Order: sequence, then structure tokens, then C-alpha cells
Amino acid sequence: MAPKKTKQSSNEKKSQSSKVDELDTVPEFVFEKGVDRPFLITTPPANLAQLRSVSSTKERLFLVGLILFAVIIRLQKLYNPNSVVFDEVHFGGFAKKYILGTFFMDVHPPLAKLLFAGVASLAGFKGDFDFEKIGDVFTPSTPYFWMRLFPASLGVATVVLLYLTLRASGVRPFVALLSGLIFTYENANVTISRYILLDSPLLFFIAAAAYGAKRFENEIPFSIGWYRALVATGIALGLAVSSKWVGLFTIAWVGLLNVWDLWFLIGDLTVSVNKVVRHTLIRGTVLLGVPIILYITFFAVHFQVLNQEGEGGAFMTSAFRSTLQNNKIPGNIPANVGVGSTISIRHVNTQGGYLHSHDHLYETGSKQQQITLYPHLDANNHWLVELYNVSEAPTQFEPIQDGTKIRLKHIFTHRRLHSHDHKAPVSENDWNKEVSAYGFEDFEGDANDDFVVEIQKAYTPSQDAQVNLTALESVFRLRHAMTGCYLFSHEVKLPKWGFEQQEVTCATQGILKQSLWHVEHNENPFLPEDTRRVSYQPPSLWAKIVESHKKMWQINQNLNAPHNWQSLPNTWPFLTRGINYWGDDNRHIYLLGNAPTWWATTLAITIFLIYAPTQILRWQKGAQIGTDRHVYNFNVQTFKYILGYLVHFAPSFLMGRQLFLHHYLPAFYFAVLTLAHFFDILVTYIFSRKRTIGYALIVTFALVSFLFYVNYSPLIYGTPWTKAQCEASKLLEGWDYDCNKFLENLSDYNVPPKLFEPVESGIAQNA
Repeated sequence: MAPKKTKQSSNEKKSQSSKVDELDTVPEFVFEKGVDRPFLITTPPANLAQLRSVSSTKERLFLVGLILFAVIIRLQKLYNPNSVVFDEVHFGGFAKKYILGTFFMDVHPPLAKLLFAGVASLAGFKGDFDFEKIGDVFTPSTPYFWMRLFPASLGVATVVLLYLTLRASGVRPFVALLSGLIFTYENANVTISRYILLDSPLLFFIAAAAYGAKRFENEIPFSIGWYRALVATGIALGLAVSSKWVGLFTIAWVGLLNVWDLWFLIGDLTVSVNKVVRHTLIRGTVLLGVPIILYITFFAVHFQVLNQEGEGGAFMTSAFRSTLQNNKIPGNIPANVGVGSTISIRHVNTQGGYLHSHDHLYETGSKQQQITLYPHLDANNHWLVELYNVSEAPTQFEPIQDGTKIRLKHIFTHRRLHSHDHKAPVSENDWNKEVSAYGFEDFEGDANDDFVVEIQKAYTPSQDAQVNLTALESVFRLRHAMTGCYLFSHEVKLPKWGFEQQEVTCATQGILKQSLWHVEHNENPFLPEDTRRVSYQPPSLWAKIVESHKKMWQINQNLNAPHNWQSLPNTWPFLTRGINYWGDDNRHIYLLGNAPTWWATTLAITIFLIYAPTQILRWQKGAQIGTDRHVYNFNVQTFKYILGYLVHFAPSFLMGRQLFLHHYLPAFYFAVLTLAHFFDILVTYIFSRKRTIGYALIVTFALVSFLFYVNYSPLIYGTPWTKAQCEASKLLEGWDYDCNKFLENLSDYNVPPKLFEPVESGIAQNA
């Protein structure tokens, strides 16, 4: 599919044209004759990077005009609505917790949330607004305008990056400008950039990485510009993956681009093996090393800022929580557990928490007192250790050892841990039996209360703790003496009558780790004052990161409950449904893409996925393919952008969690880049002799797209609309925004139009 070797002089002359809209930056691809075959010269022309950057005064004016237009589209009416919209509940709430320093747990990496918190803090936010639910009206002290201005400004910057990326991949300035305009008023991207959401920072960093990768391709290898573009790409990748794990797909895409480049480098006989190895090592080190360093750094900042005990601590291990200020995790506790000890027992393999009971009964099975796992510190987690055959209180310390048969008596309700041949309350399999609390005060108990302590040597490093039950150090199982089943727990939750706490059963099968426990709290009146005491060892930064990621992954996988506004990935390219963001005061905000642009990108990708294999088959049959330099550039650049589209889109089909339309937006960015190259081939090849026709088609499309934006803008900005206009706008059945929210006539709103808020909150107020 490569073009024939031709001279560059004609292209260089054309590239010097004074008309910026005629600027042609696609070089002739040069081949040299090898021993057995011709090979492509991979080193770009010395002036390519300059040609594919903004250098002329006229193009600078293009860019300034695009920026001003983007500012008007993306920054208007940020004060509206003055209440919480969609996931501002989460990300505004996280900003509050960063400011207060209270630990929380979220499925996303911290960078974008830290940036929102930084903006809020600079604007004077003291964390005195909760972002509790959609529709909550902001207090005067909440600088929501400035918090929204941050992602909106990044949205403007993303428009600029799209323009620069297209120029760096050989698109003519005027085509890049029109494409930038189309992206500027793309409804979904306007909507997500207006609110306190992670999508706008993420897209900005992805766009920066794409631009860096394209700049890198244009630079002479091992030049200062080459290194600068490479490091900038690595930084952008690090920022993207530190905002959302979607950034991993961007890293994969850039990695595939470099594999492509290295493949051609290997075939270029003018490049020595030594240089190929240098390329590989330098690229791999920067493009992987820089993101890893940044990622770890931002997590270190995250843990440093969130240094107070918070509701997120319940998701973490006690060792992790012990590093938080104001935590209530037991520390400096007696090590030796004996008869008469009051203990709390924590499950090892889940974060369900502590073995717990309360004065409520099962509604199934034996209907005896419930046994659960409870994640919070509570007096109902306390149990008295007794010997199975001794009812008298001990008079001296007697250790519990591996193999000791014990009973556990609940301190508050005086009932003992108990199991029997009843079906577990939720789990259906036969090997899970019910565990309950049974008995009454002064009841001596029965054989179904007996459990044998089995210390697990493989999980207990200390030799003494392998023999004597030791708080924090001994990991053990409790085997029911009568039936041989083991005290067991898993992620299954009890129904509402069980307060949705984690189910505890007695299991004869199942994963061994789900039956592991350790003692966390320990008191014994017979231990001497100088007895050995233990505390949790503070985990290292790396241990905290590993633990956090395990929990993030687990929470993410469990986000599978049906949601009113979720959608399937196969519907996203066709824009069959949006997302309800907010509705109040006869106004509505609904995430919906710009249908002409959306469908055009889908059509363009479909055409190329048919066109490319067809051309390859023709080439295999001996046809000359891609001999025109513009067609060759179109083929290569479009392939790379569609690769980016697929890398960001295809994994969605493998995810078991609930998904929404906004998850498509990173892939959609690459789809817009693809569409721009279709526009470019119109004027550079298809209508090369009558470019006016090509430009007219692009301008017509841009106008159609703009009219769609204008017509549906009330769903972006939450501005007045009529029921009739709303109903008439529903082109597809799945566009399920609620037209009943709107009034019959615009005059009924009686609200004077405003563009920007007369700012009374934020920096100005808190100065």
C-alpha cells in the first residue's frame, strides 16, 4: 500500500504556499532500493515538524478564533443550574473530603479529584457543603462556578489539542479548523465539560497524549524535539491513567503506535540495529516509566491528604486504617489470648469486618439470633472465650492453643456462637449451614456451641503464634466440633431484615481463605502488667497502593446492579439513548450527543473497516494501492485513529459492570479525529481539482451539526424550552428526556437571558 518513490521538490514548493488553507504538509514517502526489495525511509523530512505546527500569522488567527468560539460555547451559563447535577454528588463530595482530609474509597485514581479539590480550596471552599443528592441547592459559600470553570476550561483546551493533533497528522488548516468547530459544539462533550465530573480532565489528558504521540512521529529521532515530544507524551499518559483507568487503554494505543513504528524501523536498512535497540529502550522507558512514576506519586499525595479516619476506612484492612488519624483500631493490645479473654474476631479475606451479633432473629431457618459480619467497630463485635467443658470462671491465665476446643459467648446478648443442620439464610448450596447465636443467660450451652481452634501455620509467620493463639499474629480457622464445617464468610449480603450485613455460614467446602480469621481486640484480666503487647505494623506506600487497587477493582466489578440510565456498548455508536443529569424548575439537563456528528463518525469508521480489507485484497492481487501521498497518509493516519477508537471502545464489551453513554466519549474523540481525515481526503484527493466542492460539503455538514447543537442546547445548559419543541426533537424512541418538565410557552418562564454569572461565590467572595 506504499506510494512510489518520487521527488520532494514539488511538495516543498506547494508547502510554501502563502494561502494557509492550501498549506500541504503531506510529504512524498521515499523508498530506497535494497538488495532484495525496496524499503521505506522512516526518518521524517527535517522541516516536517515545523510544517505541521502553527507557524503563520493567518493560522494563528484561525486558532485564536477557534479558542474564542470554544470559550463562548463551553463557558457560558456555568452558574446554571445552581444545584447539584448528576455525578457532582460523588466528585464534588470527594473534593469536600479532600479538603477535610477524611478518607474515602472510590473506583477511580485520584488525580482529577485532587485537581477539583485544589480548585475548590483556592476558591475558598471549606468543605461545608455535602453534595448529598442531585438537586441540592448550593450554599453561597460553595464555589461551584469555579469548580465547573475548571473542567470547562479543559474542554476548551481539548478543542485546541484536537486542532493541533489534526495538523500534526497532516490535515490542512482549514479542514482542521472546521473539524475543531464541529467538536467544539458537540453536545455530549459540551455537557460533560460543564460540570464537576472526571470526563473533561480525562479527555484533556487523552487528547494531550494523542497530540504528543503525533508530534513525536514528526520529529527527527534523538533530536531535542524528539525527546521533548516523547517525554510530553509520557507525562500526558501518566496524567490520563492517574485520572481514570481508561488511561490504560491510551497507554496501550500509544504502545501499539510505537510497535508500528519499530516494525518499519527494522525494515529501514539505513537504520542500524543499535539504533533500533536505542529506540526500543528509550521509548519503552519513557512511555511506561513516566506514567508509573506519576501514578505512584499521585497516590502518595492522595494518602497524604486523606489522613483522617472517614467512612471509606470500612473498606480497608485494620492495618491500613491504623495509619489514619482519629482511628479507633485497637493498638498496643495484649498479645496472648486465653480463657476469659474478651475478643473481637476479624475476617481475613473480605472487608466484611468483624464477627458480629445483635438482638435480632433470622426470618428463615432456625429463626435464632443473627450472626453477621459488620465492618464498623462496635461493642456487638465482642465475644467471651470459654472452654467447651468448663462452666466456672477461670482464676488464672490459661492460653488458648492450636487444637483447643472453645465456645464464644456474645457479651451483650449472652448467647453462644452456634451451628446446626439448618440451611444458610441466603446461600443455596448444601455445604453452607446456618450459624446463629443460641442460648440465654445462665444457660450452660450444648455441643453445637463447640468450635476447635486450628491455627494456620502457612499464614502465621511467628512460631509462637503458630502454637498459642496470638492477637493480630495468629491466623486461624474455627471448626465446628459436631459437623466438621468451618466458620465461613463471603461477599453475600443478607436481605434488609439482616441489615444487608455480610452472611456468615458454616461450610464444609468453599475457598479456604474465606474461613480465615484473626483476633483484633483482646482483653484478659489475668494477664500481668508487663505482658507482651502488639499493634498493627503500618503498611508501606506500596502496600497501601496494592490494597487500594484490590478494593477499587472489587468495587468496580460489583457495580452491576441495574441502573435507570445505563446502556449497552453496542448502542453507543448509534446514539439510541442518553442520560438524565438533572431536572427542576421546568428545566432539564440530559446528556445527548450531536446526532449528525455522532452518526457521521460511525459511518466513517464503518466505511474504513470495509475499505481497508478490500484494498489489502486488491494489493494482494497485484493492484497498485495508495500510490498518491494523500491517500497513503489518509490510510495510515485513519488506521491509527481507528485503532485508538477500538482500543478505547472494545473493552467495554468485556466489562460486567453497569455502563453509561459517557463511557464512550474517549473512543468518540478518536472517532472525531477519524472523521476529520475523511473531510481532509475530500479536498486533497476526491475533489483535488475542485476543492471548493469538498470545502462546501464540509461546511454544510458543520452547519447541520451546529443547528442540531442550537436546537438541543436547552438540554445542555438547562435553559427554557417548550413541551412542543421538546416533543418534536425526539428523533429516536430511546431519547427519553422528560418533556413534561417544560412549560407550554417560553414567555411563561419570564427569565431574562444571561451569559455569565455575576459571581458572588468562590474566589471573589472568599478573598
